[in-house]
Amino acid sequence: MKKTLFFVTSIALAAISTAVVAQVRNFAPVTQAMLLNPSPDDWLMYSRTYDAQRYSPLNQINKQNVGRITQAWTKPLAAGPIEIIPIVHGGVMYVAVPVQVDGMTRTAVQALDATNGNLIWEYMRPTGGASRSKTLGIFEDLIIFAAPDNFVVALDAGTGKVRWETMSTGGLTSGTIVFGDKVLSGRTCNGARANCYIAAHDARTGKEVWRFYTAAGSDDPTGDASWGGAPEATRTASTWGLGGSFDPVRKMIYWGVANPTPNTRAARHGGNIEAIPKTAPADLYSNSTLALNMDTGKLSWYYQHLPGDDWDQDYTNERILLRTKVSPDAKFLKWINPDIPRGQERDVVVNVGEGGGIFALDRTTGQFLWANPFPYDDPNFLISNIDGRTGKTTINWDVVLKQPGERHVICAYNTKSYWPMSYHPGKNSLYIPYVDDCLDMTRAVPAPAGAEASSAAGRGRGVRGADGSQPERRTGVRRPGSDPEKYGGIAKVNVATGEIQRFYEGSVPGNGATLATAGDLVFWGDLNQKFRAFDADNGKILWETTLGGPIQNSTITYRVNGKQYVAVVTGLGALTANIFPRAGVNGINPQRNNAIHVFALPN
Repeated sequence: MKKTLFFVTSIALAAISTAVVAQVRNFAPVTQAMLLNPSPDDWLMYSRTYDAQRYSPLNQINKQNVGRITQAWTKPLAAGPIEIIPIVHGGVMYVAVPVQVDGMTRTAVQALDATNGNLIWEYMRPTGGASRSKTLGIFEDLIIFAAPDNFVVALDAGTGKVRWETMSTGGLTSGTIVFGDKVLSGRTCNGARANCYIAAHDARTGKEVWRFYTAAGSDDPTGDASWGGAPEATRTASTWGLGGSFDPVRKMIYWGVANPTPNTRAARHGGNIEAIPKTAPADLYSNSTLALNMDTGKLSWYYQHLPGDDWDQDYTNERILLRTKVSPDAKFLKWINPDIPRGQERDVVVNVGEGGGIFALDRTTGQFLWANPFPYDDPNFLISNIDGRTGKTTINWDVVLKQPGERHVICAYNTKSYWPMSYHPGKNSLYIPYVDDCLDMTRAVPAPAGAEASSAAGRGRGVRGADGSQPERRTGVRRPGSDPEKYGGIAKVNVATGEIQRFYEGSVPGNGATLATAGDLVFWGDLNQKFRAFDADNGKILWETTLGGPIQNSTITYRVNGKQYVAVVTGLGALTANIFPRAGVNGINPQRNNAIHVFALPN
């Protein structure tokens, strides 16, 4: 029987920037049990489930009929940065979007009818600019979001009214995700260790329950020593990207941390690039996977993927939790732990770095299982070695910027960032979107002692000033020797063996998430506005369409009244803009329209 979701009301709450056009009717509160085992109809968090697999059991749309899907509705959005992944519950879509007010970009949270895009209610944040928040949280009858003015805000899911808000710090670009009864959020740090933390807030009250500082301080003897005496207040390692995943049995949160700043070893350590070691640990907990106790925020274990980063290569963003036989094959993998028993079923956590590399770790202990350069094994890959038994990584010293003005190309770069990958349990395979990019970087040159300072204003990036100084220069470049017709794509990775197949390759890369479904489909879109459905077995394109803007971050699926929908957001995010110049040589369409596009089978 068809549900009636809303009734019209004339309430207008301008004082708190909420306009209620209609109100969600018969809203079913989202319980902890529902978060633990979501209905296939819903999409309750950024990758649907606590394990971040981005796999949907829906199969109404499948390999046999996907070629017939058509656009069910489109909702144009205002201009501005957009990196959000919508959530859906009970036929209502919740999304944070840019809005234009008196010529200024603000952020609004909207509730939409998920069958047609009609606005139910809108909450507009009265301060702050456009949000780069990537996720929303849902708990009981609350929609919880990270506002651009550093507040964690809980809205009534039925009306959009503010129920609580809590001041925070550090730049809330990660967004929010609810684990159990706690709201988790990461931060950009804003240049100070005091702002570098993962926070847990009580989902009902907004009260902070715990925080974990992601740049180790003097209260952490192991982590403190890894900074080589760098001033504690200036140590930073952010969690700006996608949030973590959650193992409810172990009560463990898995969260990724970004690079230390400033970008180079020299800048962080008074010019001494060897103040910290070449092999992990160095500058903890930068570029690490953290396993934190859900109740207390205490560290259970960590694994550092890149020690003492020299180039701003993040290992933040999602960690996928899965169970698999572990049978790493040396034909496919460069680094394998020789001591692990082959063929044993294990609970594993898997991640891919923004600077490349795929890692598989034991979920309970953090034991290193296997790793491989990704998307390609290049001599300039940022890691030179991993000790198979200990898992300790060593930075590629050949491309460390040892002297002022020194220049190197480092691989990879922004290869897989805040656009999440997916896992299909039936195939035991990851579907990883990637860009075959590297970083061309030159270390800054300070002014000679006694030189009169000159302003950097107007000099142009990387241009030497009159005082002899030169700022750090960074630009993305195609990997040397790479095929421009294979600039980006999707890799299908067998999690048991580590085998990597080039599932799809093309001249135009993408910043869109992959989505795997029980219909044996993988959905993904690129920067040339092509949104496609692939056969999950072989990568054959079964359907495609051209949208009004580049595919950005999110692809989700949900069901209302027995009908399956696939939704994607188009628009421009920070890293989308970064890749455009190099993708432009392929005739990329310059349209960058922000919109929500939703598809379904015809009635």
